[in-house]
Amino acid sequence: MSYSVQNIRNVCLLGHSGSGKTALAESLLYMTGAIDRMGRAADGNTVCDYDPEETRRQISLSTAVAPLEYKGCRINVLDTPGAFDFSGEVMEALRAADAAIIVCSAKDGISVGLEKAWKYCEERNMPRFIYISKTDEENSDYNATFDSLRDRFGKKIAPIVVPIWDGGKKVTGIIDVLNKRAYEMQNLKRAEIALPADKEEVVTEFNDALKESVAETSEEFMEKFFGGEDFTYAEMIQGLRQGVRDLSLFPVLCGSAVSCLGSLMLMDNIVDLLPNPAEGNYHKATRADGEAEEFVVSPGGVPTAFVFKTVSDQYGKYSFVKVLSGSITPDLPMVNARTGEKMKLGRLYTMRGKKNSEVKELTCGDIGAIAKMDIKTGDTLCDERKVVNLKPIPFAEPCYSVAIVPKTRGQEDKIAQGLGRLNEEDPSFSVVNNAETHQMVLSGAGDMQVDVLVSKLKTRFNVEAELQPTRVPYREKIRKTVQKQGRHKKQTGGSGQFGDVWIRFEPNPEAEELEFAEEVFGGSVPKNYFPAVEKGLREACVHGPLAGYPVVNLKAVLYDGSYHPVDSSEIAFKTAAQLAYKAALPEANPVLLEPVGELKVTVPDSYMGDVIGDLNKRRGRVMGMDPTGDGDQVISAEVPMGEMGTYAIDLRAMTQSRGSFTFHFVRYEDCPPAAQEKAIAEAKALAEG
Repeated sequence: MSYSVQNIRNVCLLGHSGSGKTALAESLLYMTGAIDRMGRAADGNTVCDYDPEETRRQISLSTAVAPLEYKGCRINVLDTPGAFDFSGEVMEALRAADAAIIVCSAKDGISVGLEKAWKYCEERNMPRFIYISKTDEENSDYNATFDSLRDRFGKKIAPIVVPIWDGGKKVTGIIDVLNKRAYEMQNLKRAEIALPADKEEVVTEFNDALKESVAETSEEFMEKFFGGEDFTYAEMIQGLRQGVRDLSLFPVLCGSAVSCLGSLMLMDNIVDLLPNPAEGNYHKATRADGEAEEFVVSPGGVPTAFVFKTVSDQYGKYSFVKVLSGSITPDLPMVNARTGEKMKLGRLYTMRGKKNSEVKELTCGDIGAIAKMDIKTGDTLCDERKVVNLKPIPFAEPCYSVAIVPKTRGQEDKIAQGLGRLNEEDPSFSVVNNAETHQMVLSGAGDMQVDVLVSKLKTRFNVEAELQPTRVPYREKIRKTVQKQGRHKKQTGGSGQFGDVWIRFEPNPEAEELEFAEEVFGGSVPKNYFPAVEKGLREACVHGPLAGYPVVNLKAVLYDGSYHPVDSSEIAFKTAAQLAYKAALPEANPVLLEPVGELKVTVPDSYMGDVIGDLNKRRGRVMGMDPTGDGDQVISAEVPMGEMGTYAIDLRAMTQSRGSFTFHFVRYEDCPPAAQEKAIAEAKALAEG
């Protein structure tokens, strides 16, 4: 069945790992009859965590889509992972959703995951609810959690439920503030109960607060409110809906996914208060002529769909799309705005976890999947009458790098192919073959993401890999001028080999590449051998005298030599040049150069001291600090690359995952003696190993 855009809600569940997002999705599916029994993450049988890795680790690793039907509306629930290494998945869900439900456990209060989720919504002006979960568990404290939300986010936090307690802190029922009705759960069925007498006062107080919030959404309501008139139910809903859209109200609900308490009420409010896709966030698009424009979601427009996620598993490849204009059908001709390629759409499905149901149409605002198409996450599919490219998904830059090698030699290609397939699903990591250090470097958000990728290589592609630290690409240079002779003479039967050169090696800070010059006088070395001498030196420069790293900032001047009319050859002069190089460089006061990068760390003020102290230990130079205006500071520093290997993990530990950073190579600098000794020892160990 297809739904009109007014009757669709796309909602993502955000929050800290373990706050109960997947369990909440499960209870919503159960209460609407989409599933007939509730699974548990611990048993590995939930709808949203269906990947074998998720089942094994008992946490969500990727965003899952779970559509459900409720009161004539289609609610597409996007269940996102809470672990920070998988924030790329959250970015995909945020792009497809029009509103968010931030799930926060009554046992933990305000967590880092909640702070991050709030920040993501703020950046996108996204309407949001807060749902306090696990209210019926031991050690839960709804009031403490609610009070800390109020302290943190102020008066905009609007409670639309009041919990009922059983004498302790465990919640046994809930009261709908708007309707002043109370409910409890009996065998996973909702039953209405009498409003407890001791709750009437607080319900009235919260109901009045809601009326006040509604009054602030329009002048007409304000007059009515001050005139002492009561709002009708429809006006209350209209005002609350407006407040949620304007971001002047953030409704708070609560419940328990295990008993399904609060699940129906949450869905009532999703339908009544959250925006439909046509009212949701506007999208930025680039037209074919390169101009940017606002993209308007409209059912009557030409067909346009955005690919926000790709799943490529043993069952095939599915490209998840959100239809942003018009509607799409199988075999519809469309254009991929990124490549300009014309294509016909494949079969269309709606996905619920891993279960697909084929459909004949996806309407404006809806979310579904297209099977077996050569398209990527972030692509815009358009009608050729209006080709627009929607803004790509803003994945964070990968900041944790390791070298990946196969356990069995010769399986490098298998690893590369496997990672290529996994990269289609997860564009937030990158793989680079570093020609200089001869390593395949895998970069992601942290060690957990990398660990999951290694597991998937084994289970899906049957190739075992292990991880090693990435090698630092040092350089070498000389600091004084030295002249040496290189003489190559070999006499065998027939013609021999003879080459003889005198070369002056000098530091050349101006040019990174070898600069070759000649000052030969009187033809002591014939001109036709100059290229051979230069070639010999260029080959030699790849390995420096200290640790075998490439030599930079070097000038070599050929100024004398001798030759033999019969025995001299290009190969002989090439060899002679290399002998001169080997003799000269160790005496030319060589030094190791290390790569230094620019580091920008964003951390809350309270962690500044720890982070700066740690940078000093890493031989970092702090260049400046800039406040961002929301309690964070951006610290700029220059740090040697060799000290940054585990920074992603260390920063997370130092800042309880609140810090983030970017790091980019800037230049090479002389290596201090202690660091030089360590690097030379490592290079020798590697050569021997």
